[in-house]
Amino acid sequence: MAEALTLAAVSHSAARAAGRVMARCDTLAAISETPGQLTRVYLSAEHLQANRQVGEWMAEAGMRVWQDSVGNICGRYEGQDPSAPALLLGSHLDSVRNAGRYDGPLGVLTALEVVSHMHQNGIRLPMAVEIVGFCDEEGTRFGITLLGSRGLTGTWPADWLERQDAQGITVAQAMENVGLSPLTIGASQRAASDFCAYLELHIEQGPCLQGANVPLGVVTAINGARRLNCEFTGHAGHAGTVPMGQRQDALTAAAEWTLAIETLTTTAGRNLVATVGTLECLPGAVNVIPGQVKLSLDVRGPRDDDLGALQKVLLAQGHEIAARRGLTFAAEQFYGICATECDESLQHRLSQSVLHLQGQAMSLPSGAGHDAIAMAECWPVGMLFVRCKDGISHHPDESVTTGDVAYAVQAYINTVLSFDGGHL
Repeated sequence: MAEALTLAAVSHSAARAAGRVMARCDTLAAISETPGQLTRVYLSAEHLQANRQVGEWMAEAGMRVWQDSVGNICGRYEGQDPSAPALLLGSHLDSVRNAGRYDGPLGVLTALEVVSHMHQNGIRLPMAVEIVGFCDEEGTRFGITLLGSRGLTGTWPADWLERQDAQGITVAQAMENVGLSPLTIGASQRAASDFCAYLELHIEQGPCLQGANVPLGVVTAINGARRLNCEFTGHAGHAGTVPMGQRQDALTAAAEWTLAIETLTTTAGRNLVATVGTLECLPGAVNVIPGQVKLSLDVRGPRDDDLGALQKVLLAQGHEIAARRGLTFAAEQFYGICATECDESLQHRLSQSVLHLQGQAMSLPSGAGHDAIAMAECWPVGMLFVRCKDGISHHPDESVTTGDVAYAVQAYINTVLSFDGGHL
């Protein structure tokens, strides 16, 4: 079925909309602080320029537009009942440094095409439809992720205002520099009754959809993650004088454990992944047996119980390897975030739209974080993934096709129009 996909299932208006989305992604990509690259960070002149541009497009689509107190750009297209909880669509407009042009903006611009379709055809749902372009999901400037979405949920930690960028400018100072007040951050918070659900479209940032040869996939959950600092401690010795059978080599233990991590995680399945990303050998001399190795472990998965079970198995294996080799092993977790499950009813709505278009509805977890993590603390969330070439993201080579975006626009329109009264 996947090989036979054509644009026949997509309306002419969705195909034209995809062309506009691609052109607008190019327009936003040109709003950058670094010539020849795409870098757009929170509360920069480029951030505010992108907000103004997206705000103009929102107004053209019949929306009331405002920038909230933390810097999110927001638009509202009224429904039949102004008191009904609105349906919120969104993604982010900030970027990493030297970024691709689709991570974030694609979700905002496809949402705009959904509302534009409704506006041009005189369609009003029972509830309003709102769009948000979140101001800072990536955390590039201040090291704070999900800053924009946590503005809507009202979950800003008190110390965020004092966080500094590389130039020593605090968040509070940056806000004041662009005319925002640190004293009014709370005004961006939305009541739980304001929205019935949050939907986010995003590039996959991985190779699964390309491997399945389908344009779209429905997200089941956003992976939880655990990050640990680990250490094998043996005994340094002369590389020429200590026999092979008498060594307490911390590096060979770390190497054995790294391979065991790969094997055990692969065997566990359940969309679990584990990575050793850093490694430091001490004393670090060519003629000395490594007596100490420090390494990192990053474990991720869509279910917290599976994630915890795998972490327990991997650490037990580290201790077993160390004991067998006459070494010690230690591990300390320094970061953790729980998995975020997508709402089953929203998954069903998205799956029905995708199934109608491409003949199958592939379900998959997200290995990367998204604004939906914060939003899920207050509202049901659903996510739709769009295939990206070779799974490349956070890189200038990030790429999607106009045809795939046409499918995405059509699926998004069909999903939003399936809301008949704000009930999930």
